[in-house]
Amino acid sequence: MSKLVLYHGSDKIISTPRFGYGKPFNDYGQGFYCTKHIELAKEWAVEAGRDGFINVYELDDKGLKILNLDDEKYSILHWITILLEHRTFSINSPLAMDGFGFLQREYHIDIDEYDAIIGYRADDSYFSFARAFLANTISIEQLEAAMQLGELGQQFLIKSEKAFSKLKFIGANQVDCTEYYPLKFARDSKARTNYNAIARAMDKEGTYLIDFVRKEK
Repeated sequence: MSKLVLYHGSDKIISTPRFGYGKPFNDYGQGFYCTKHIELAKEWAVEAGRDGFINVYELDDKGLKILNLDDEKYSILHWITILLEHRTFSINSPLAMDGFGFLQREYHIDIDEYDAIIGYRADDSYFSFARAFLANTISIEQLEAAMQLGELGQQFLIKSEKAFSKLKFIGANQVDCTEYYPLKFARDSKARTNYNAIARAMDKEGTYLIDFVRKEK
């Protein structure tokens, strides 16, 4: 048996996370998003001029089926496919539509069978990279470099009713926005700087999504 300590940053105290709530268009779909990293959770808790709370939980993962996207059998293309399947965005060209179809055929994972999911968190700044890859404006090598530079942090999604039943609230503490919002802002600014630098540079030796599509055909 293994018991994990998880943190959830929020504008309020959440003593009883409830199954069936949450936005369906988050990275991995509907559920309760946590992290093992307390400092990241504190950043996610605050906004400019607004303090937040870090909620602390204990999860008994015995008997849970957990999808770990950091496992070596999965690649960044599995991760990006899940993001594109759950986030809302527009596909503006036939080329991008073909690329999305390819990713779904080759890298789709049926997440409905899992109780929980572990993987990187893609905020809005980093979802720009996913859209750029789909649009064939950056290569997979550039995408991987961006993810490594980003220090995105791992998130842990509590997904199934069974997983929710094993989540125990430990307590909550207030997070000062004057301390943690600058850290959050700096992380976001770094992401935007990285995106602009990478998006401006064509990777002449790199592999683009269209190259995968052509090989399939």
